[in-house]
Amino acid sequence: MLSATIGWQPDWVDVLQAQFMRNAFLAGTILCIAAGAVGFFVIVRRQAFAAHALAHIGFPGATAAVVLGVSVTLGLTVFCVLGSLAIGLLGRKAEERDVATGTVLAFATGLGVLFASIASGGAGTVTNVLFGNLLAVSTTQVVTFACFSAILLGVIAWVARPLAFASLQPEVAQARGVPVRTLSILFLVLLALVVVMAVEVVGTLLLFALVVTPAATALSLTARPALIFAASVAFGLLSVWSGLVLSAMFNLPPSFAIVTVATILWLASVVRAWSSDRGAAQAAAGARPAIR
Repeated sequence: MLSATIGWQPDWVDVLQAQFMRNAFLAGTILCIAAGAVGFFVIVRRQAFAAHALAHIGFPGATAAVVLGVSVTLGLTVFCVLGSLAIGLLGRKAEERDVATGTVLAFATGLGVLFASIASGGAGTVTNVLFGNLLAVSTTQVVTFACFSAILLGVIAWVARPLAFASLQPEVAQARGVPVRTLSILFLVLLALVVVMAVEVVGTLLLFALVVTPAATALSLTARPALIFAASVAFGLLSVWSGLVLSAMFNLPPSFAIVTVATILWLASVVRAWSSDRGAAQAAAGARPAIR
């Protein structure tokens, strides 16, 4: 394992070859692919708050799993999926969705406090849920993530066109017979599966770094959904792989390194967008005829 001191690690190449690090690379890669598939829809549907809330809704599931002595992944999955169904069913309209999300989140947080007070010896699990521990991902979890991602990608491929239509023009889509509400609930369930994986990689508090930030970075570069997906996956992979290498080289917490790289990429895209807008504005101003 890594030593306790942050700083240059001369044996970092050997660390990268360890089994736990291979599992970390595999789990992070699988998550980036899954997150890339939903990230575009999270942004265009304006459901970043729902993604954040689902991560916190999963917290009582993790603590309940500790109390019951079952898999933390199972607890996260059950609570995240149930939370997504509750939000989807209670928030029938866009203006009701945030209220439903906030109410379900508050109740779930209360349950998390209750279960955490009951759980004994679960402090490490609670910390991992909050901040993530990619280096502790097991081979079983990697297989579980792969199954989640296969299901998610299959469903996304099946409903991508009507979901995009319902996301961009919900009123028109509903008028044309597209099951907008059903698609909304289905998408929230798919988002819940991604959240389960993301929580175990970067934690509840840093979930945006892999579910929202890469997609936002990609969206600043292109408006084509297929390219957004590809770029989002690429930015996510760059963040995870670079973060893991940096964590091995300098013994940094992997979540911190991953989030830092993702944030730098996003800031670079923001600066690029500002520069493009300024250049376009200057070009437009230069093209105007002088007023005499």
